[in-house]
Order: sequence, then C-alpha cells, then structure tokens
Amino acid sequence: MNDSEVLVEEGTIVEQGEIDPVTGLPLSGYDRQGLNDNAYAGGDNNVQPGTQQDLVVNVGDRIFFGYDRSDLTSDARSTLERQAQWLSQYQNVNIVIEGHADERGTREYNLALGERRATSVRNYLVALGVSPTRVRTISYGKERPAVMGSNPAAWAQNRRGVTTVE
Repeated sequence: MNDSEVLVEEGTIVEQGEIDPVTGLPLSGYDRQGLNDNAYAGGDNNVQPGTQQDLVVNVGDRIFFGYDRSDLTSDARSTLERQAQWLSQYQNVNIVIEGHADERGTREYNLALGERRATSVRNYLVALGVSPTRVRTISYGKERPAVMGSNPAAWAQNRRGVTTVE
C-alpha cells in the first residue's frame, strides 16, 4: 500500500452544528481543541490506552481547515501537539491521516485538497518527532462528509483532517 491513496466511500449522517462566525470552524460537537464533546458522552472511564477511543476521548482526533486552505490553525497545531505526545507514549501505534473537503468544488480538486490537508498534518507531526514510517495519509475529498448539508455549518465540519489508529 502506498503512503497515500484515494478511497471513495458513502458518507455518514450526523447532527449538524453551528460555526464560529469569525473562523468559520465548527463550534457544536467539538471544543476548540478538536475533542468530540458528543463522543462517548456516557463518561466511560474504561478507555483502553493506545486505542482510537483513547485518542478521541483524551487527545482529539480531528482538526479543521478554512475554506480552500491546507495550512494549520493555532487550534489545529495544539491538537496535533497533543497527538504527537500521545504517539510518543504509544510507540507501537501507527496512524492514518484522513484529509477531507466540503462538497464545493470538483471531485478531482477536492481529492487533491484533501491530500494537501493530510500531508500538512503529517508534516507537522513528523516535525514534532513522530517517525514518518508510522504515519500514512489518505484523501477522501468530499466523498465522506461528517455532516450532510449545503450550508456553512456543514461545510465547516467537513473541511477536516482526522487521525485514525491503524
């Protein structure tokens, strides 16, 4: 398998949230550090260390991008710094960085944009000391929306990078 690949899968539907009027980034469902406030809302303290659930609950698995941007915001860098610290604790964990885009733009353009976003995340993690052999990237473009909808709130939540444990 290549360091980067393109997959197309049907998106999933989740509840839409509001966006910050200044940054255009999602507010509802995620705090400013990319932690999913709705995930594992039951407060399960029995999270297995070094798992995807651990990453989501204790670190944050996603960051958000501005419209047609692949540069990292300060909030994104903070989340990625926590991810790098977490990865240094779990040296046996490899990850995949998913790059996503909103529905605007062509399929080809959004696949390329998703790849630039995933690569931006990967490069930052590597600069923080994560071995490049532990990080793979993939672009889903607009093919896997987190939120269905043709409005600014949905678009903001779909412009994202997601870190998943392999």
